[in-house]
Amino acid sequence: MAELMSSGVELMIVGMGIVFLFLALLVVAINTMSSLIQRFFPEPPKAAKTVKIETDQATVAAITAAVHQYRSKNR
Repeated sequence: MAELMSSGVELMIVGMGIVFLFLALLVVAINTMSSLIQRFFPEPPKAAKTVKIETDQATVAAITAAVHQYRSKNR
């Protein structure tokens, strides 16, 4: 019985070691591929987008009043 238990523990340790080594190798491979992709295919710089919104004074006043009313009711 003890021989069977020691064989089971040995098999468990070998199996866990193989899984650990595979996962470590997978992490190294993913990090290597990521660095190679970033080195040889860098992302082009994104152009800054400027958006100009024209609003009239009545719209600004209505929004300000609505925000003020909401804040005064929900305190």
